[in-house]
Amino acid sequence: MPIYEYVCQDCGEKYEKFVRAGAGAVELVCPRCGSMRAEKAFSLFGLRGSGGESKASPAPAPACGPVG
Repeated sequence: MPIYEYVCQDCGEKYEKFVRAGAGAVELVCPRCGSMRAEKAFSLFGLRGSGGESKASPAPAPACGPVG
C-alpha cells in the first residue's frame, strides 16, 4: 500500500495518505484546515545501508562487450 504526499492548496499543509490499490477516487481532506483542495507533492525516497549512510546503486556492468 503506497503512501502519497499531498499539499493543501489553501493553507500549504503537507500531509501523507495511504492509498489502496484499486481504491478508486481518494478523499483528501486537509488535517489543518479541512479543505478538499490538494495536489500530489513531488517526493523523493532514499536507501539506507546498515551503517546509516545513503547508498547509491553502482552502475550495472555491460552484459557483453568487445572480445579480444
